[in-house]
Amino acid sequence: MKNIRFVLLCELFLFAAVFVLNIIMGSFGFSAIVWFIDLPSLMIIVLVLIPGLLIMGAWKDFVKSFSVGIRKYSLLELKNIINAVEAAQKLTIYAALFAIIISGVQLLGRFDDPSTIGPNLAVCFLSGFYAVIIEFLLLPVRLNAGKKMNEEMDLGE
Repeated sequence: MKNIRFVLLCELFLFAAVFVLNIIMGSFGFSAIVWFIDLPSLMIIVLVLIPGLLIMGAWKDFVKSFSVGIRKYSLLELKNIINAVEAAQKLTIYAALFAIIISGVQLLGRFDDPSTIGPNLAVCFLSGFYAVIIEFLLLPVRLNAGKKMNEEMDLGE
């Protein structure tokens, strides 16, 4: 994993290919893509993730995580980068749970109209879907930083 950006790009391409293949093979075709877009759910995740990292003072280390393998970092910087990515992963999960609970409460509030149950339940799942995508992208970033830290530790001995 010399260049983490290339790995992330390949991962994103693979994810998009599987997603599009799934949509094409479904009976609804490309019109089903709009079913996977819910800006309020995505905004909740982003509005918890970014300010959370800023409040913890981990934003700069999180941004640095995307250049591990390109730039050289000290052991302390790599440890801080790993901690920042782990914090981002946890914040993403908590934000998604928060959004799912909000969507679930709204779903239960409109339970009197059975025709809205399906679409509202789909919105509940989208927050989890977005969290899975973000986790899918953050996992190799964290593993790459851990690998670089191990390499630095080996060189130091």
